[in-house]
Amino acid sequence: MSEPISALNHASYDGIAKIEECGLQGMITLRGNQSDKVLAKAIKDATGQKVPGQHEALVSGDTGVCWMSPDELLVLVPYAEVEAKLAAMNNALGGTHALAVNVSDARAVFRVSGANAREVMGKVAPVDFSGDAFQPGQIRRSRLAQVAGAFWMDDADSFRVVCFRSAADYVFKLLKVAAQPGSEVGVY
Repeated sequence: MSEPISALNHASYDGIAKIEECGLQGMITLRGNQSDKVLAKAIKDATGQKVPGQHEALVSGDTGVCWMSPDELLVLVPYAEVEAKLAAMNNALGGTHALAVNVSDARAVFRVSGANAREVMGKVAPVDFSGDAFQPGQIRRSRLAQVAGAFWMDDADSFRVVCFRSAADYVFKLLKVAAQPGSEVGVY
């Protein structure tokens, strides 16, 4: 069996912000009733986190859970643990109306970091990235120019961006162009 590799094999670029492909990330899409106590326990067991509120990302390193919609969560676990965590989650959810699916290899993850990270993100997504409107611990699903994506802030100067693996090269190049030296707009 071949070894798994990330979409862009850790490609990176340094401009007005640093753009990095993060590598392999375990991801489970979990659909179900977010107020269900069984679902909440499965999330807690897999990540140590509670069920997030609307637009909330409870992430520490490569583990956490993100709100994606009223009936969908994105569960993040280390890539090497995703199959075991998924099996445990499906076992725990056995009697509950829910669906948990490993989407790790269908997604790519990027990090945009540095003092101009908000400015880079503001060029590619129709979201208010001001400090008052978007802060660490919040997530949005939106567009990254022509493709769908989701992004959250890990801290005041860094974002994590998730897109479909098939769009990884496009998103990397999009972020790279938005981070070109001399392209500062000064909005954020």
